[in-house]
Amino acid sequence: MKRALGVVAALALLGGVAYALIPPEKGSGLVTVTGLIGSEKRDFFENPDVKAELKKQGLVVKAEPTGSWTMDDQARNTPNLDFAFPASSAPALAIQRDWAQKDSPRVQFYSPLVIVTHQPVAEVLKSNDLAGVNDSGVWTFNMDKYVEALKQGGRQWETLTDASRHPELTGTMYVSTTDPESSSSGALYLAILSYLANGKKVVSDDAGLNAVKGVVYDANRFQGLQKVSSDGPFREFGAGVNTMVFAYESQAAALPIQGKQIGDMVVMYPTTTIKTDHTLVARTPGGQKLADALVNSPELRRLEARFGLHPDAEPDLFWNEVNGKLPKFVPDVRAAGLALAPVPSLEYMKKLTTAAKTGSVK
Repeated sequence: MKRALGVVAALALLGGVAYALIPPEKGSGLVTVTGLIGSEKRDFFENPDVKAELKKQGLVVKAEPTGSWTMDDQARNTPNLDFAFPASSAPALAIQRDWAQKDSPRVQFYSPLVIVTHQPVAEVLKSNDLAGVNDSGVWTFNMDKYVEALKQGGRQWETLTDASRHPELTGTMYVSTTDPESSSSGALYLAILSYLANGKKVVSDDAGLNAVKGVVYDANRFQGLQKVSSDGPFREFGAGVNTMVFAYESQAAALPIQGKQIGDMVVMYPTTTIKTDHTLVARTPGGQKLADALVNSPELRRLEARFGLHPDAEPDLFWNEVNGKLPKFVPDVRAAGLALAPVPSLEYMKKLTTAAKTGSVK
């Protein structure tokens, strides 16, 4: 009897060890997919509710955050990736070409770019016609006047009306962005500035580059050291480091939606902005399963809206989440009368980045 019990115990132990060595996904119907994401989506994919819903869709997602604008290089040199999910369509199309994928990558959700600042700063900008607020409490930032100031070498806070009431407002007025060499939001900031500085024409030749190189260089050099991904400047803003930060609307909207404190944060919509299309490139059937789930699952679309994103298949969900909450948001940038700047080709975006870094188009 003792010998029999010992055999049973040994078998049970071996069975337990064998089970421990088998990943939970094995035999459970779950597919593990690995990919790259823009860092602004880190919180979304790390959220327990998102993970739980993805499991219901048969997916375990292992996502590595990185800068969207260098994602094509990383995707090209990283084997066994199932997907890549940058924050805009230009790097997504480059990755599609690198991976020789025939199917066009699909926009999962989108977010316009905004400028976040503090209430006292917004009021100073308003006093100087650099910002405005409508009867609904929606703030805008006058990009045309800002570009004109950049053409003149920038404006000093001390020269602005009412700025003297705020001793922290000193030196050159500028908008903090991510590094345009690595991050989509920083690169798209250059796209907006260059479009306006080029007479509201997309930069597509060397003449256009020469016309705007001074503007993008000054806008970049005023900032000093820049973060490589979009969550860095936004987190620093929350810690009181930066005066004005170029960010995704989703980063600002997610705070009041999720009941988090926003302090005196004001969201300003640039009078000319860009709507960033978060575009997933699927390399494998598992990657395609994730792409389909993010679009087709009603629960995942609801969670996307909870993170301040506009689900492409159901954009009204965003407005349902933020309507009536502070700070003020708009349901759609075009409906709000804001202009959208076109994005240059990847070739000219890289040339604009060089101009912003060096002041030269070579």
